Amino acid sequence: MHSSACPDVGFRAPRGRVRWGPPGRVGGGTTTKGARIVDGGTIGPGAAEEAPQAGVTAPRDELPGQARIWTVPNGISLARLVGVPVFLWLVLGPKADGWAVGLLIAAAFSDWLDGKIARAWNQQSRLGQVLDPAADRLYIAATVIGLAVRAIIPWWLVGVLVGRELVLGLALLVLRHYRYPPLQVSFLGKAATACLFYAFPLLFLGAHAGTPAMMARIVGWAFVIWGIALYWWAAGLYLTQARSLVSGARAEAVSRTRAKTIADAAGGTGLPGDSPPEAGPR
Repeated sequence: MHSSACPDVGFRAPRGRVRWGPPGRVGGGTTTKGARIVDGGTIGPGAAEEAPQAGVTAPRDELPGQARIWTVPNGISLARLVGVPVFLWLVLGPKADGWAVGLLIAAAFSDWLDGKIARAWNQQSRLGQVLDPAADRLYIAATVIGLAVRAIIPWWLVGVLVGRELVLGLALLVLRHYRYPPLQVSFLGKAATACLFYAFPLLFLGAHAGTPAMMARIVGWAFVIWGIALYWWAAGLYLTQARSLVSGARAEAVSRTRAKTIADAAGGTGLPGDSPPEAGPR
């Protein structure tokens, strides 16, 4: 994959060096709030409150090239999205499981291909960071719904997968509230998605009669169990990191509030380190 919307763990680092910096000053007196510093610039939560000064790098989402739309990886992701309703029709309409499985295999291959091209050709983009995980989740949702409607899997399994997405969706909203971008998809999350992509075609093939179908059903359920376990494990790591980031942001906000209170009590008009007020009659 070349991106992630609801990614599971970790930030995708820009080209420059990235570290979390303490509150300080950027450029000509601009105050930051525990922002990330990239090659001398500040991005992320607590970025400069004023207009960027000279030498300040733009936020990650605004780095050169991130706003591109017409790229080869994005085209592959769009084609994969178009295949979702086609897949669902094949499963629930004519029940052409062979064609449906072939489409799933093609989607899984294209998922690997667009990430490979994005890294090789340096075509990462914000749109790709949304389209790629969206396509994965839509295929998983469509497959699970198709399997449940045809009584190949129980509906409680649908609830387990949907519940995980709802939990991560709430975590993403909290991160956005604190002006954090979505966390990058982790290797564990990718492994969980791969397990499910292996499991679903096997379950479709296992819905038929015969010894090969029975073997496919057994192996498919093994992948389902592993996939769900890894899926929730990755979600737990995502929530742990999100909680750490939010706790840090809250602690920073409390620290700034206390510093401002002390400055006001001392007769100042800003945070410690700012220019003192001009002398004059009170």
